[in-house]
Amino acid sequence: MSDLLAQAATLRDAVDRLRFALPVAYTYNPLSYAWAPHAAYLTRYGTAPKRVVFLGMNPGPFGMAQCGVPFGEIASVRDWLRINEPVDMPFPEHPKRPVTGFACARSEVSGKRLWGLFAARFGTPEAFFADHFVLNYCPLVWMSESGANLTPDKLTAAERAAVDAPCRAHLRAVLDTLQPTHLVGVGAYAAQKFAELSTAADSWKITQILHPSPASPAANKDWAGDVTRTLVAAGIWTG
Repeated sequence: MSDLLAQAATLRDAVDRLRFALPVAYTYNPLSYAWAPHAAYLTRYGTAPKRVVFLGMNPGPFGMAQCGVPFGEIASVRDWLRINEPVDMPFPEHPKRPVTGFACARSEVSGKRLWGLFAARFGTPEAFFADHFVLNYCPLVWMSESGANLTPDKLTAAERAAVDAPCRAHLRAVLDTLQPTHLVGVGAYAAQKFAELSTAADSWKITQILHPSPASPAANKDWAGDVTRTLVAAGIWTG
């Protein structure tokens, strides 16, 4: 088993043991029921080292929650990353938030924008992953009784601490394996998690990019152009 695969399995099992109080009514762990495509992603594209690591917050309901791949918009994962492994069902499953795997017809806009930018700039996944990698800080998806997606700030302080411990340990293990020089937080939350992890001994540079969520008015203007300019200014990409 590769380092990243073993590290993901450790994280999977650790967060599987966590329990949450209301308003969390349902918790999905894609590393469990969508382990096959996640393992394919790590095995195919997670070879070390990487110069740049992109970090998201946690899975979107129509992305990684469906297919186990970070920012996993179905068409991008199936057609560009060429991953299409079987996906099981979470248990219990929210009746309004079914997991249909690669049969999911909804598009995860954030993932479509992120992987679309990489595809447009690099052409092939092999060219992108030659020195880049993408992961999420936390693998869990939380939903209220109504089916609304809940972000980590809706958890209690004790629940957030319980989630942070294995997620922070996993992130440190991945970075120690990949040895990047640039860390890119996709949004403020991810950039903050990088900053919290960093010590004086770490030589990487942290850059924050605009999150691609359509809930952000700025992301709906020229997200790809904005992010490209940020990455060029940070010395990560060339102009």
